[in-house]
Amino acid sequence: MERKLFCEINPFCYSVSVKKERFIRRIKDFFARVKFADSFSEELPCIISSHSSLLMRKLHGVDAALQENKITNIRLGCDKVNGLLIRPGQTFSFWKTVGAPTKRRGYKEGLIISKGRISSGIGGGMCQMGNMIHYLILNSPLEVTEIHHHSDALFPDDRRRVPFGTGTSIFYNYIDYRFKNTTDQTVQLLLWIEEGELCGELRAEHEIPYRYKLTEENHHYQKEGCDYYRVSDVYRVVIDKKTGAEIRRELILKNHSKVMYDHSLIPKEQIRDDN
Repeated sequence: MERKLFCEINPFCYSVSVKKERFIRRIKDFFARVKFADSFSEELPCIISSHSSLLMRKLHGVDAALQENKITNIRLGCDKVNGLLIRPGQTFSFWKTVGAPTKRRGYKEGLIISKGRISSGIGGGMCQMGNMIHYLILNSPLEVTEIHHHSDALFPDDRRRVPFGTGTSIFYNYIDYRFKNTTDQTVQLLLWIEEGELCGELRAEHEIPYRYKLTEENHHYQKEGCDYYRVSDVYRVVIDKKTGAEIRRELILKNHSKVMYDHSLIPKEQIRDDN
């Protein structure tokens, strides 16, 4: 019999473990002396990248009320992020900016993912905000300094607009999403909700000479024993705006994610045998 971790013994032990991790994060941030972004302004003039994502998706077996609550949670988060300036050398931290998602602050019970399982909790659904910000940063010259990828494929693709696996997990405050402004100009995050979509822009003081493109290649489902895995490679292509020439092509992610939903929902034409 596999020995349980302390946090898995019972809810009290889990709560103690969470408090310990949050305390450790605060201590690490104090001694690291990272310069976190904390100022706001009106919109900067130049759009580096932009994106939008559906707030209500068809998720098999998920209570629609959790998605409605997610919209409330994301709206509260957007209010904390919208207009934030990240100056040269500064770091953006999702949780430093948004703060604790508590019931007292208006957050509701939403969808969360824990240990590869779907559950619910106060502030659930905020991952979509993290995913949005990460997508904007992948389409920019900024440097991601902390990211925690989802390890499993929890839902079938439904009107997916971005390559699979390019999202990020977040959990207050020690599972964070962070990036650093390594350019010589100030950039700005804009996030808002409009017509059922979460909208985002990364802006700057001046134009940059490149544009970016994300591509997912070699996508298929692979049977390994009794399980199925979603497999693909995600590349980021850097293109010169003036000439259209490809400057660089980077492999940024190799997906090998266990399918956790009903295997009958996997498109049969996309399945490859493990042999």
